[in-house]
Amino acid sequence: MKLEIKGLTKRFGKHAALDGLDLLVPGGKVLVLVGPSGGGKSTLLRVLGGLETPDSGEVIIREQALPKSEAALLAYRRRNGFLFQQFNLFPHLTALRNLTLPLEEVHGMSPAAARQTAEEALNRFGLVEHAHKRPAELSGGQQQRVGIARAVAAKPEILFLDEPTSALDPEMTAEVLELIQELAEEGQRIVLSTHEMGFARAVGDMVAFLAAGKVLEAAPPAQWFEQPASEQARRFLSKVLRYV
Repeated sequence: MKLEIKGLTKRFGKHAALDGLDLLVPGGKVLVLVGPSGGGKSTLLRVLGGLETPDSGEVIIREQALPKSEAALLAYRRRNGFLFQQFNLFPHLTALRNLTLPLEEVHGMSPAAARQTAEEALNRFGLVEHAHKRPAELSGGQQQRVGIARAVAAKPEILFLDEPTSALDPEMTAEVLELIQELAEEGQRIVLSTHEMGFARAVGDMVAFLAAGKVLEAAPPAQWFEQPASEQARRFLSKVLRYV
């Protein structure tokens, strides 16, 4: 997944969430964004996913410029999958209907085709027996798996994940991380932010360290974890790895 970003800026009022950010990713399947809270990871994910429009800068992803018109952005979003910190499941719908509704309304599938696709996705993630349940009847890990199933059901070109385990307990975190690792091993292109450093090291092809709206360094995991180039990254790793 080749990615090139030059001078990317996104402001919310006076706050620069992205401040002239540059990043070059020459290839690989999985890009992991790490860094302190408030550093710009979520905003960068939303820009890359076409959910936020940058104020300035250039983004070339898979050798195509990020669309700018609303119609082109809509088509771009439809080709990709998203899962963010909140599960964002429809609370009044069953797990099955949470999958079939976007397949019908966004991707134009017939009800029969959407149901078959949704059931296959739920089965893949061990959720068939929970298809009739609403989100409130599911555990946090099950809700997150439904969210992932919904995100990948339409076979996205890129799967964007923003702190997908932030609301989960340790057992559920491990369950969801294993599922994401399986997707990566199957060749799914993924861009995700995480505070799970062991997972970032094991699954990522490239790690980008963000702070204050900039990418301070980007490198393959083995290199970045062993020899971070910046003092900020060294301080960050010393804190997050202290009790690992």
